[in-house]
Amino acid sequence: MKQQDSLSEIQTGKQHIIDNKELNIWEALIPVLFLMAMLAYNIFYADGAALGDYSNQFILLISGGVAAIVGFFNKVSVSVMLAEIWENLKSVFVPIMILFLVGALAGTWLVSGIIPAMVYYGLQVLSPAIFLPASVIIAAIISIATGSSWTTSATVGIALIGIGSALGIPTGMIAGAVISGAYFGDKMSPLSDTTNLAPAMAGTDLFTHIKYMAFTTIPTILVTLVVFAIISMNIDTTGTADVSGLLATIDTTYNITPYLFLVPLTVVVMILLKTKPLIALAIGVALAAVFAIVFQPEILSKIGTTNFEALKTAVLTDVEIVTDNEKLNKLFSAGGMNGMLWTIYLIMCAMVFGGVMDAIGALARITKELLKVATSVFGLFASTVFSCLGLNAIASDQYLALVIPGKMFKKAYEDRGLAPENLSRTLEDSGTVTSALIPWNTCGAYQSGVLGVSVSDYFVYAIFNWLSPFMTLFFAALNIKIRQLKK
Repeated sequence: MKQQDSLSEIQTGKQHIIDNKELNIWEALIPVLFLMAMLAYNIFYADGAALGDYSNQFILLISGGVAAIVGFFNKVSVSVMLAEIWENLKSVFVPIMILFLVGALAGTWLVSGIIPAMVYYGLQVLSPAIFLPASVIIAAIISIATGSSWTTSATVGIALIGIGSALGIPTGMIAGAVISGAYFGDKMSPLSDTTNLAPAMAGTDLFTHIKYMAFTTIPTILVTLVVFAIISMNIDTTGTADVSGLLATIDTTYNITPYLFLVPLTVVVMILLKTKPLIALAIGVALAAVFAIVFQPEILSKIGTTNFEALKTAVLTDVEIVTDNEKLNKLFSAGGMNGMLWTIYLIMCAMVFGGVMDAIGALARITKELLKVATSVFGLFASTVFSCLGLNAIASDQYLALVIPGKMFKKAYEDRGLAPENLSRTLEDSGTVTSALIPWNTCGAYQSGVLGVSVSDYFVYAIFNWLSPFMTLFFAALNIKIRQLKK
């Protein structure tokens, strides 16, 4: 059992931090550098298809193999690596089930007329001049109420993408606005799991954390709203003049009625009542199927010979509702559960890579090295930020991006006389929100898959998400609201 002597494990809930004393920093960085080099080649030189349609997935698996080789040379057994991979895969079982249900939800909400109804009424209320800032606010309200950026994207996010696309607004802008609002709400909601996890790691209470986090979060969302307002006022859209034609086409294709909104309303209410997301989404799919039979029999007859066959197609595979408007044809299509497979494979491969990196002790080693260069208060904040950013990219999981720096940096903040809410706020400002900016992170893969917009397309417009780490560093540099421990 000599190998076990070189490994120490700290367990926090279901998250593990493994420190391997045999591993040095350069060995820990080998898989990371390999991963980044391969991804850069795939994106910039191979147009995203160096290894076929699943290039990113293969690159993550190959990088996991490189990490395993490094582990072999540092006395880490295959069983330890497999155990950590299995723990990682188990941790994403529920998110994967949610993704499957979101695919089914998109298909059934399309054939039942729910999404077309959202677009139909939304086109009459939201104009291009206010659309982007309104999207931020709508997403923020729903996310605060539900405590979930994922639920927000799967409900109002999909609808806003449809409405904005019909108005001629680029989908990258819309997705950026939705994600900005969704993650603002996710951060500030007491119902959010990450908002509860960050103070638990830092050693403060939930409401102190939320109150202290508002100092950096409110200015960030205000800047985001101002930027989107400026973009909206200067946006060149092609959909404004065509709204009447779009409305007429939707009205002739579907049986549009306000009763269709009972389904999304039911899902949102269930989530507010703390119903498990899997149950809420499953009921949303079932209700949409019933509403499709009641309100859209003509649509179902075009998809399959029987209602059951049509609904099965909508839930499992691709479905497209053909109209006389090309813009609506692109909008009124869904991939069902099958459309989520690319995203699910990406998440699973990312968990394999992150599991091996954790098992060989690379994650802990990289974080410790960042802690060593924190020679000042600002340096401590900067090291925390870069640690969270790095773990979001390396471990591909926002929870690890909160847990590992939280455990590693907690004592350093105490030693500097800094209150724990400094750490919890920094974890959220740099760990929670930036997870959606990494394509292979579980959050980035989810948001991209659900909204149907690649991370590269919405990255620049997810203003709240990439501005948050800069805001927390700005406050640290100027010593604004840096609370000291009470003596």
